Amino acid sequence: MARYRDAVCKICRREAEKLFLKGERCQTAKCSFEKRGYFPGQHGKLRRVKISDYGIQLREKQKIKRYYGLLEAQFRGTFEKANRKKGITSDNLLKMLESRFDNVVYRMGLAPSRNMARQLIRHRHFNVNGKLVDIPSYQLKAGDEVQVREKSRKMEAIHDSMRRIKEGKQLSWLNLDKANLKGIYLNVPNRDEIPVLFNANLVVEFYSK
Repeated sequence: MARYRDAVCKICRREAEKLFLKGERCQTAKCSFEKRGYFPGQHGKLRRVKISDYGIQLREKQKIKRYYGLLEAQFRGTFEKANRKKGITSDNLLKMLESRFDNVVYRMGLAPSRNMARQLIRHRHFNVNGKLVDIPSYQLKAGDEVQVREKSRKMEAIHDSMRRIKEGKQLSWLNLDKANLKGIYLNVPNRDEIPVLFNANLVVEFYSK
């Protein structure tokens, strides 16, 4: 499976916005965006870009795609599915991205980043409703239970991530049982519950051209 292999901190600098792609590290002074908050490349400090309407739409699409860790074909496929569903396409898109298995594992605190969540899922460390699921893009449904598999319950990466989760800080559509390393995806979140500031309407405009 194709995946992005370059330095992820360059992504935040290219988008001129912190996308929290390295999890907890992004909250510390080690964050590269805090040290070098300018465009990557030799002339990054000198770049002055006048951006068109198309460019604004493109950059917003790139931000959302990179925030959730998808490649272009995956993101376009998700958009097309969202466009075929009833309702507002931009809201459907964000709801589908939030319902991805890798995103829910990250949101629950069972992994320090979405990238690590994808790796743990592919390495078969999680069950959904008692059955092994190793597909990061798997769409969870309301009521689905995510649990760390028995053989993986002593993994230090998972426990390190769980230690950072504070009581009462869980999102309203998730229920976490830290003691048993499991959680329930209670319901698909409403748009105003999703803690992202991206303008998904610009993605609709971009793909509508």
